[in-house]
Amino acid sequence: MVLSGAGISTESGIPDYRSEKVGLYSRSKNRPIEIQTFMNSEEARRRYWARNYVGWNRFSSFEPNVTHVYLNQLEKIGKIRLVVTQNVDRLHRKAGSRNVLELHGSAYEVVCVSCGRTKCRHAFQLELDSRNEPIRTEMVHVEMRPDGDVAIPSEFYERFKIPSCDICKGIVKPNIVFFGDTVPRAIVERVDRELAASDGLLVLGTSLQVYSGYRFVIAAHELGKPILIVNIGETRADRLATTKINSRCGEVFEQLLQNLLSVDPV
Repeated sequence: MVLSGAGISTESGIPDYRSEKVGLYSRSKNRPIEIQTFMNSEEARRRYWARNYVGWNRFSSFEPNVTHVYLNQLEKIGKIRLVVTQNVDRLHRKAGSRNVLELHGSAYEVVCVSCGRTKCRHAFQLELDSRNEPIRTEMVHVEMRPDGDVAIPSEFYERFKIPSCDICKGIVKPNIVFFGDTVPRAIVERVDRELAASDGLLVLGTSLQVYSGYRFVIAAHELGKPILIVNIGETRADRLATTKINSRCGEVFEQLLQNLLSVDPV
């Protein structure tokens, strides 16, 4: 089983939170919105969706890199049982991987918090377009943040209009696990089952500071599974790893992919 984090997506151009010196936490005091803030403040929701709206076209245009491609190749030859990703960017699926579980949800869907109705994020973007067309031409040269939003002046989000749910008029949010929220129990239980049936755990591009991912490394260790970690810098689970490679994932898998593609079929 594979557990992937933001470190594999940085090589596609998507920034992350915790990379040394270059992550959002290292460069600024900005922090991602928490679920309680989103739910309790209409102003916070306007600010969030305005920033997400401006950043969406760029965020959704990012493409898989060599690590995503290599993992897809391993899946095709039966070497990967499941990819559990902490990322919401859907790059594993774009690369062709089919056995993917998005631990923190996907930015490519929105969901009503009241009735649970989901909708494609691209379709929601069109609804935002129809209500907020003037904002598009006003925003240029903005910096992308890890979850796909951008920093914009307050005068833009103060007048931003957000569609409510088509069915019940409830609040609509990205179908992702916000900070302060929890991963659904059914998803955790599925990962536990898949891990128990796997030969080992491969951890890619994550410092494992968030417990939702770290818990599975603890579980693998308790099950006696071999654990291979590939990441730049220390991780929370280095002491549990059977093997730790301190490197960018792309540096490791670029060579492995070349070796895999050069092998003649039997």
